[in-house]
Amino acid sequence: MHNFFETYLPWFILREIPSLGNTMYKKLIDQFGSPENILKAPETQLRRVDKISSKIIKGITNHNVFQDEAKKELDLILNNHIKIVTLTDADYPVLLKQIPDPPPFLTYLGKLDNSAPCISIIGSRNATSYGLSTSENLSYNLAQRGFQVVSGLARGIDAMAHKGALKANKKTIAVLGSGLKKMYPRENYSLFQSIAEKGVVFSEFKVNTDPFPSNFPIRNRIIAGLSCGSIVVEAAQRSGSLITARLAGEYNREVFAVPGNIKSKKSAGTHSLLKQGARLVENEMDIIDELHQFIHIKKKPDQLKPLQRQKPPHYKSDPLNRRELINLIEPYPVHIDVLIEKSKMNSSQITSQLLELELEGIVIRHQGNYYSISEETH
Repeated sequence: MHNFFETYLPWFILREIPSLGNTMYKKLIDQFGSPENILKAPETQLRRVDKISSKIIKGITNHNVFQDEAKKELDLILNNHIKIVTLTDADYPVLLKQIPDPPPFLTYLGKLDNSAPCISIIGSRNATSYGLSTSENLSYNLAQRGFQVVSGLARGIDAMAHKGALKANKKTIAVLGSGLKKMYPRENYSLFQSIAEKGVVFSEFKVNTDPFPSNFPIRNRIIAGLSCGSIVVEAAQRSGSLITARLAGEYNREVFAVPGNIKSKKSAGTHSLLKQGARLVENEMDIIDELHQFIHIKKKPDQLKPLQRQKPPHYKSDPLNRRELINLIEPYPVHIDVLIEKSKMNSSQITSQLLELELEGIVIRHQGNYYSISEETH
């Protein structure tokens, strides 16, 4: 226990110093080598640091006043079996270290693995069924190909990204916008536990920090920073996912976007990214082709197991009822042949039912015998 406090107390004291942000913290570490050296540095040496304020210098020279608060936080971490990784540790995520303002340290649950590259999958909390299944499938296939899937444990796209990787029995990384003891949203608690057992849950916030809205854009830079690329599956025109994508671009990482229904507001953000030059994603191979250099071991396609999904019930000669047919139609256009195959109906049965649904405004018919559910119905 003595070693624990000796190792981490200087890191935590520095975090308590007013006005000392992550960029300056990193600059001080780069210049002095360790938090201990920073805290011992005479004022004359500190003044030589570029752009350091007198307020930060005063905080460092009078750092003893912050010791009790730092010890209290370390006690909480120790009592809850939480782990810490610092900027100078070999285990600190390599790509995250390269951003301008990396967290000086992260608290985490799980087991770190820097051997596998990270890819983030992000998107709307209030996603369509098309978005949810796309997120899960992409995650499953990318995890099988050797990527660790990173996301934010939010409802919707994030949760499905984590689930896809876990279904592939691979690692996934969740980055919280709260402390590790204030996991949010509560409905994802069992998912949080699964990730902590089989992957990693990171937080840069104090253990008991509530999920304040202002925390989420801050954590988005970690999601972008950990990853060699970020995939936006569904996002409205103004959303946190677009902040992550913008940061990924600023960090010189690849940005990918999945196209969606042009009438859906939930695809407006992804289409905006595509117009700005994001790479279009139809399946995992679009990402693998772009990021193949990050994958150490490439499996052949025949080694990949398809994601096991529940088969639709087998209907013999009885046509589907309306609700069952509607459930087969996605917001993204699907061909009538796919609907015939899934529904086990003959073409005349399904054509007449689709015509009725079209006349009622429930489905939209597109050129080439494609159908989608209308935005209002969905």
